[in-house]
Amino acid sequence: MKKTSTKKEAAASKVENIKITKLDKSRVEITGAISSEAFSSFRSKALQNINEEITLDGFRKGKVPEAILISKVGEMPILEEMAELAIARTYPEIVISEKIDALGRPEVSITKLATGNPLEFKIITAVVPEIKLADYKKISKEESKKEIAPAEVTDKDVEDALLRIRKSRADHSGHDHQKMTKEEHEKAVETSMPEMTDEFAMTLGDFKNVADLKEKIKISLAEDKVSQAKEKKRIAISDKLIDESKIDLPEVLVESELRRIEAQFSDDIERMGVKLEDYVKHAKKTMEEIRIEWKPSAEKKAKLQLILNEIAKVEKLAPDIKEIEAEVSHIVEHYKDADRERATIYAETVLTNEKVYAFLEGENKEAK
Repeated sequence: MKKTSTKKEAAASKVENIKITKLDKSRVEITGAISSEAFSSFRSKALQNINEEITLDGFRKGKVPEAILISKVGEMPILEEMAELAIARTYPEIVISEKIDALGRPEVSITKLATGNPLEFKIITAVVPEIKLADYKKISKEESKKEIAPAEVTDKDVEDALLRIRKSRADHSGHDHQKMTKEEHEKAVETSMPEMTDEFAMTLGDFKNVADLKEKIKISLAEDKVSQAKEKKRIAISDKLIDESKIDLPEVLVESELRRIEAQFSDDIERMGVKLEDYVKHAKKTMEEIRIEWKPSAEKKAKLQLILNEIAKVEKLAPDIKEIEAEVSHIVEHYKDADRERATIYAETVLTNEKVYAFLEGENKEAK
């Protein structure tokens, strides 16, 4: 059901009868009219833009006399260009004046377009959703009671890690692995991988011998298992936050998350030598079908990020500028093509999320 509110003051004197209507999925509809005088002020610029684009025999671009230009293109294309310019100027003013937290690109419809008349419009835009947070402190304390102890590192874990190292160093010369069956490939790897000797261990890094390598592998695996246990607890907290918080999620955020998932997936499989279009063909699915499969995950990620942002806002959690700069420098150093502005946004988000989880884990400790 729509909820309508009429504003007493317009975004600016040139805009009349502004009405803001709340829609579902965290969207608002903005209707109003740009006064005929204000709308007419865009005619000169509209004619200039059209003049620079049109090609007419006997005239250079941008040099067509106005009367000839109007006779050739007609009045409607000029009005449409005027409308585009007017909305581009007016929409940001409305957003600021009406304190609308707009997201993404708006959908613009012109409802009345005529010479000498006000320009009437309808704009639908997504907005930052209202969030009713779950009791995150309670959730954190409840999850603290479900102790997830990291699994012990066994001798088999170490031996499996050593085997993976040996396989990665196998001599593939003389074998056409693309023409081999899986069994033939595995046998070829097993017969060509190096023996685990002290000499081989020393070639892998700062290791004195096989015993030293095994000990350091065991330490590394133990650290991994601690991280996995920590991540498992964070996932449990995150799932409860998502389930118990109330958010009317805008589609624009889901679409943005889907684009990120697709880009990451494409990068991952290309590193394995597979192009996205080839994967889609091999999977016998359309890209749209794959995106539908990804959508629940995209919705979950978008909701979680909104929740973490809101907790950070409520608890006043934020990384300091030095932390952000250090993370950005690390990103730019390792990814030469990284855009610094995007890297800054990414770094701030990741560091803020980490502070939120650290805060929640602090609540866990208090509960104990």
